[in-house]
Amino acid sequence: MTKTYDVILIGGGAAGFFAGINIAEKNPDWSIAILERGKEVLTKVKISGGGRCNVTHACFVPNELTQFYPRGQKELRGPFHQFCSGDTIEWFEQRGVPLKIEEDGRMFPESNSSETIINCFLAQAKKNNIEILKQQTVKGLSQKDNIWHIQTQNENYTTHKVVLTTGSNANVWELMAALGHTIIPPVPSLFTLNTKDPFIKDLAGISMPVSVSVNGLKLSTQGPLLITHWGFSGPAILKLSAWGARLLAEKNYQFTIRINWLNQNSEDVLEQIAQHKSDYPKKNILNQKPFDIPNRLWERFVLTGSINPAKKWADLSKNESNALASLLASQEIEITSKSTFKDEFVTAGGIDLKEVNFKTMESKICPNLYFAGETLNIDAVTGGFNFQNAWTTGYILSQNI
Repeated sequence: MTKTYDVILIGGGAAGFFAGINIAEKNPDWSIAILERGKEVLTKVKISGGGRCNVTHACFVPNELTQFYPRGQKELRGPFHQFCSGDTIEWFEQRGVPLKIEEDGRMFPESNSSETIINCFLAQAKKNNIEILKQQTVKGLSQKDNIWHIQTQNENYTTHKVVLTTGSNANVWELMAALGHTIIPPVPSLFTLNTKDPFIKDLAGISMPVSVSVNGLKLSTQGPLLITHWGFSGPAILKLSAWGARLLAEKNYQFTIRINWLNQNSEDVLEQIAQHKSDYPKKNILNQKPFDIPNRLWERFVLTGSINPAKKWADLSKNESNALASLLASQEIEITSKSTFKDEFVTAGGIDLKEVNFKTMESKICPNLYFAGETLNIDAVTGGFNFQNAWTTGYILSQNI
């Protein structure tokens, strides 16, 4: 028995529901189904933002918003002019979900719960008669006489139009490759860095605004760095991992980073040390810091520079001053591996963007095949940007399908 629909969306995540609801609102007479391979839908929405769902970011200028996308920056400029962060806020508020802006620009539902977003999507899907079909893993996808044929493990479907919103699903990418699409191999995009360097021992929890670069690569970022039990995290590292996703994968996540803890050059740091030495000659080096650095971290710099912590500033030698300045302005640390950032499973890779019409989100290879979200080779830094890609691409295709 074959089931027939006007539109079938493959993937019951953020992009799938958003696209499906908008399609249904624009075409109320159409029969629409969402196929989800798992037992539950919207699982990533549920865990995102620590269970609060970081819906979008308070960046309302399209050209500025594109700057947060290592892949997709150029392609999203046009779509963001049609549906941007402000439109996302309005969309959710019109459906009973007001959003709030946090200090760092991230936006969450006022309820502080991802369940609010999930309940909104489920209610809108029900209101618009969208069928949600779970445990439907797509095994086959083909087109004949302008009709799409979809086979799952236990059902057959036909439809005029297919919307692919499966995120980073390797099996679906294989089906796309069989249809003639180019798949950019996926690599992790948001991750933290691990090190065996004894410098970080017992410093977990310390956060500092820094500059970080990777030796041998034109790759550097600025922002808060967080020392963890195993290495480094925080916005500076996550930005580095996103922009350097492919380069760092090629290095098998083994490389050297250079941290400028003060965002100053070593000459300026040395000058401040000399001034401090002159101002506080009789003060103990450990107890009288020249920089705004947490005490535990300052002590570690002193010990790492092989300086006697009981020494007075007047007794600090030129070599010791140089060692201290070098550590503070350009400390090198070997990175041995990476870890996933919380539950943010973001990858760089997917459908080659050259094969998609970004005015409609339709495939240039297969007519009546559309894409939204992370199934495309688009990814962003952390902060609500990956969801905004899902909302924007889902909306664009819904208006053109």
